[in-house]
Amino acid sequence: MSSSTSTKPLVSTEWIAEHSKDKGLRVVEVDVDPSAYDKGHIEGAVGWNWRKDLQNQINRDIASKEALANLLGQSGITPDTTIVLYGDNNNWFAAYAYWALKYYGHDKVQLIDGGRVKWEKEGRAYSTDA
Repeated sequence: MSSSTSTKPLVSTEWIAEHSKDKGLRVVEVDVDPSAYDKGHIEGAVGWNWRKDLQNQINRDIASKEALANLLGQSGITPDTTIVLYGDNNNWFAAYAYWALKYYGHDKVQLIDGGRVKWEKEGRAYSTDA
């Protein structure tokens, strides 16, 4: 993969390290423990709390299309943005976000293969900038 327009569902840690600042691409960390993002994240990534941001807090169902649209807007994501997700807990909640985004029609969504665990095992840098 040489650009941020790949349609493959998985991208490597090597690829995201090279492309995380590409125009039209947004890296999103999705965690069950939001303090993981605060401790350090891939440079330029925004953080989503799967429980607060991706679920309806009353009936525990998937967030509404309107709520997700608001979250995307707050995260600087447009329909043309490629979203690359990763997170804690073996990418479980990044995969949940992937599914939710696809469910509501956002086609440009990918997961970092191995997620946060692989990024850390490789000794890749984290940022604490919000």
